Amino acid sequence: MTAPQTPNPASGTEVGAETATETGTPPTPSKALLVVDVQNDFVEGGSLGVEGGRDVARRISEHLAAHADEYAVIAASRDWHLGEGTNGGHFHAPGEEPDFVQTWPVHCVQGHEGSEYAPELVTDAVTHHVVKGMGEPAYSAFEGVTEDGARLLDVLSEAGVREVEVAGIATDYCVRATALDAARAGLFVRLLPGLHAGVAKESSEAALAELAQAGVDVAEVEA
Repeated sequence: MTAPQTPNPASGTEVGAETATETGTPPTPSKALLVVDVQNDFVEGGSLGVEGGRDVARRISEHLAAHADEYAVIAASRDWHLGEGTNGGHFHAPGEEPDFVQTWPVHCVQGHEGSEYAPELVTDAVTHHVVKGMGEPAYSAFEGVTEDGARLLDVLSEAGVREVEVAGIATDYCVRATALDAARAGLFVRLLPGLHAGVAKESSEAALAELAQAGVDVAEVEA
């Protein structure tokens, strides 16, 4: 008769049970990184430039250089708007001023420099490029599709992702929308401290409060 295994209080596992580390095989990552809209038009000098955007792009690149192997999926989203007309009412109409709530200045038109990734963002480790807002308003990366037409949530599900970390621009708009959609999908969501930038202090603080209420980990690094 085989002796029953007994708990090992030091490890929290049963004696004789093999772990991925013990067998020399690293565990399969179940985490994804979502890099939201780090584009030329959303950093300093762009048509909707956010202060601190270029610095955030650099810090995301540093994070990727150090931690890329911790993720099953690294997805980067971009606004990819149509240049004709108002892109489904997302741009202000000719002769009118944008209200910066429902309508915006022309930005991130596909094929134009403003839609490209900011040069400070190194995308070598990105596994999936997501585009959104083609002819319609779209804020969340979950509204977009990958290069082969897949929905982001399907990509994450197929990879066995249970946890997502979110970074990018802007905290109070597309980052907020992406994190909320991830939480609604039942994923554990963490906003990476220091790796996002917002349009305005007040609206960014309101977004962080809303995210926390939705269960998103929004803890920032203490100064």
